Formats: sequence, structure tokens, C-alpha cells
Amino acid sequence: MNRINRLNPRLANQIAAGEVVERPASVLKELLENSLDAGALRVDIDVEQGGKKLLRVRDDGSGIHRDDLALALSRHATSKISRPEDLEAIASLGFRGEALASIGSVSRLELSSRAADASSDTGWAVRAEGRQMEAALEPCQHGVGATVEVRDLFFNTPARKKFLKTERTEFGRIDDVLKRLALSRFDVQFNMRHNQRTVHELRPAATELEQRRRIGLVCGPAFQENSVQVDQRAAGLHLRGWISLPAFSRSQADLQYFYVNGRIVRDKIVSHAVRQAYQDVLYHGRHPAYVLFLELDPAAVDVNVHPTKHEVRFRDSRLVHDFLFRSLHRELADIKPEVQAADQTNPDAAQTAPERANGQNFLPLRDFRPVREAGAEYRGSMQSAPAGSTQGAPEQYARLFSGDEEAPPLGYAIAQLHGVYILAQNKDGLIIVDMHAAHERITYERFKQALREERLKRQTLLVPLSLAVSEAEAECAETHRDSLLAFGLELERVAAEAIVVRQIPALLKDADIEQLARDVLSDLLEFGASDRLENRQNELLSTMACHGSVRANRRLGIDEMNALLRDMEDTERSGQCNHGRPTWVWQSMTELDKLFLRGR
Repeated sequence: MNRINRLNPRLANQIAAGEVVERPASVLKELLENSLDAGALRVDIDVEQGGKKLLRVRDDGSGIHRDDLALALSRHATSKISRPEDLEAIASLGFRGEALASIGSVSRLELSSRAADASSDTGWAVRAEGRQMEAALEPCQHGVGATVEVRDLFFNTPARKKFLKTERTEFGRIDDVLKRLALSRFDVQFNMRHNQRTVHELRPAATELEQRRRIGLVCGPAFQENSVQVDQRAAGLHLRGWISLPAFSRSQADLQYFYVNGRIVRDKIVSHAVRQAYQDVLYHGRHPAYVLFLELDPAAVDVNVHPTKHEVRFRDSRLVHDFLFRSLHRELADIKPEVQAADQTNPDAAQTAPERANGQNFLPLRDFRPVREAGAEYRGSMQSAPAGSTQGAPEQYARLFSGDEEAPPLGYAIAQLHGVYILAQNKDGLIIVDMHAAHERITYERFKQALREERLKRQTLLVPLSLAVSEAEAECAETHRDSLLAFGLELERVAAEAIVVRQIPALLKDADIEQLARDVLSDLLEFGASDRLENRQNELLSTMACHGSVRANRRLGIDEMNALLRDMEDTERSGQCNHGRPTWVWQSMTELDKLFLRGR
């Protein structure tokens, strides 16, 4: 073994660069975060050859004082923290003070700036080039703000350079970085050029309409048109942003942006809470899309857990998980088929649909808004009129177009197609309903409501089940004993590494109790919460609802079909069946006219 030696600054910076500078996109992330921390309201980005030849970022922030320019290129030099206590409540995006030094050690870097409080109109520039880390200071012409120019990335570390991908791939990563930061700061203008060609001109977005336009530019118009706004506060937490309608889903989790105090993060607690909120309405194997911002006390979150600052640790992860789940679950439950006045007056605004992006040719009704109404009792015994009857239809159509009363969102039934679909007409077009899927959701929600109102029934095991577990799992069972009992599962710790199952939910009497208990404890250890019990109960209720719902090929009368439509309007999550499939779709008259080339 060699003797222990202190690394020289150049080698130490290159090692640090391995943590911070993975590719050109990593450089851009660090530079943009510095610009935003400096209070910039406009950032201009120039990229050449996917960032491998040039990355230039110019901002109009507060700038850097002349005497601090050379110091800014040294390791662990920062203006953002100064005391150990500052690490406990970090409010800035960057704080380590190692980005510029790391970038400068593997590139030809030039930093130009003029501070807002400078006594002269002259800016100053400092250069650093790879192995030569000595900074040379010289005057230059520069407005208030800073410009960082990074050329020939990894020119002195060919082993790192050969791992870079093609120009198109590297620029795609750069584009993703800009999009993520642009969503976090609507008040900042971002301009980007690639190889002297303008790619983005994102103007400041002050109003909600402007913010939605930026979201459309970044996330695509399909997400913009098929999302609902979230704004919830509780326990010192504030969640705002946009979540996709259940009908708009992705084959992969590529349209998910979550920010904690303005910092984009990837966190398993957050992912689990969102997944749990969508689990009852999303088709299996699909992923929701969202742009969400969580704001909380900086002291309640630790951002100093990863070199790239992509991960955080919450002080009270259980509180955050429950808040996220309940907020999103409530918003999704409030999505009911109420047609917006804007859709009625401007049908073309509603034509961007998620299914079009998924290669399907039907359009769901969009822009549902919350309608809080008490759940109605099921109106029809499904025997109110003879099969195929049109009793009451003329009067209903007359009410639909009379304007004397508000028409229901799903309109009125006009026919049944092949014993499977209900065709209905509202003021704006045609609605097609999968009658089995719709009735299945209605029945399922009523089963869940009945279970909540009658409270959970528990069944005591005649022979308690003893389980050998780890000490951590035994402690977890003891800590969460009361909360588990509320769901019908009684776990008692009888030794340092042993527990006993004494009671289970009556609905799960035929389940594998040992596996269920172990899975619940595993979830509690990892996420601080578990939805295993509720999920298993919901699976049973879903099966019961499926068998108890109206089947395909059953002929329904007009009154029976209308009763089903009215129940759909009153039922939470009625846009999807228990398995996540859509229960109804809509096509406007404008779209129907296009199909038949009317007006041409």
C-alpha cells in the first residue's frame, strides 16, 4: 500500500467533476441554478454541437463582484451558506460551491460579470483552462449580470469524452434540463439557441393562462388540455400544480415533474403517494402525468443527501406522504362529467385529446371540474320501461334544446348499440357510454361507501398466527398497532423478533394472512404507510361490483339508460371503471362534421 498523500487541487477538482459533471446537460443544470439563485429574470443559452463544443449561459442577475470572480472558480466557495446552521434550512438551488471549479477542471471556462452594485460600468472576466487552474482577471464590456462560457468539455479527459453520446442525444438531455427548470420559474424568460438556431423563446408567464401556455410548450398540448389544477394546503404544506385526467396516461413515467421548494426531485415517497392516489382510476401498466409544486418549511426537508441534489429527505415523511395522497385522491374524486361553458362556446378548444397521442381515434370530454353533490340513490330498478322503449324521449330532447333548464353533462340517451354501448346526445355532440364499465364503477363506489359507513368488521382468529420477523419489523408493528387496528388488522409484539396476528378484516378471511402481514410491515418500513389492506379489500369489492353490474347484450330502455347517465354524473371517478378503462367518450359536432367533410 502507498502512503497517504493529500490530493492536489487539480486532481481533486476532476474527481469532484465526476460527481457533478456527467455530460453537457449536467453543466447546464448547474449554470442555470446559479443564474436563478442570483435573481435572474432573463436567461439566454447558446449551445453548439450538443454542448460538447460550447455552452454559454448569460443572465441579468445580481452579478459577481470583481474581487470574488477568481474565488468563484475555487472549490467550496459560495455566497449561499456561511454557517453550519444554514445547512438545516437551505432555500437556494445551489449551495455546495463546487460546480464552477469542477466544470473548469474539465473544460475551457470563462466567467464574465458586472455586479449590480459595481462602481464602474466595466465588467470583468476570469478564465480557467483544465489543468491550469490559475485564474487570469481582465476587464471586459458586460452589463449587470453574469455570463459563463464553457468550451471543449472533457478536452483534457478523453476517457470521459468518449462516453458522450451523439449530438442529438446530448442536446435532447440539455432540452430536458431547460424544460424542468422553466416549469419551476414561470417568472423568468428562457431563450435557447442550438447551432445558431432558435429552439425556445419562453416568455415570462404571470397569469394562469400564460402558465398553461408554457406548460403546453414544455409538456405538450395534450397534457395542457387534459389536466386539472391542484391547490391544497394543510399542516404547513402547500401543494399546487396540474395533474392529468385519468384518461390521459403514459406508457412510461416520462412526463412527471415534482418540485420541492422550487427544486426538481425524484423521491420514492412522492412516487408512491401519487401512484396510490391514481391506483383506482388508472389502467394497469400506465403512468400518470403531472407538474406539481410542494412548498414547505426549508427546515423540514434535507436537500444535502445527493451530489446532484436530485434527491431529498423529508423530516416527517409520513406527513408528506399522507398529505400528497389525500390531496390528489380528493382532486381525482372530484373529476365529474360537467361540461365547461368554454367547451360549449368554443368546441375547437377541446379537440386535443390524450387518445390521439396514444394512437386512438376517439376523444374524451375534457376540462371536468369539481362538482360536489351527495351521491344519489340508484334511480332505476332497470325495469322501468320495456326493452328498447323510447318512452319520454321527445320530451327530453325538447328540454335539451329549449334553454329553459340546464342540460345534464351527459345529455340524454337516444339508442343502445349492440347491447354494449349507450349512445347519448348533449348540446355539443355525441357521447358513447360503455354501460357495463359505467355501472361497474357506480356499484363499486357504493360498495366502498357502504363499507365506510358501516365501519370495518373484524374477525378474530381462533388460533392466533405467530410470525418470526426482524427486530425492525417488530418495532414497526408495535409503533403502528393502533393505525393497523383501524384497518382491521391486529398485530401484537410478543418478543424482540416475533409478532402475533390476532384479528384480520372480515373481508380478507380467505387471504394469505402471513404474506399480507409481512407486506404491510414492509410498506410501513419503506414508505411510512401501507395501502395493502385497503387494496385487498377494494379488489374484493371490485370483483363483487363486476359480477353485480349490468352485463353486455342486455337490452335497456331509454329511461333505464338515462338513469344510468344520471348516476354517472353523481358518482366519483365515474370516468373510469374499476380496472382503469374509460367508461365514456365524447365527440363534438365540429369533429363529426370533419369526419363527413361538412362545410367544405
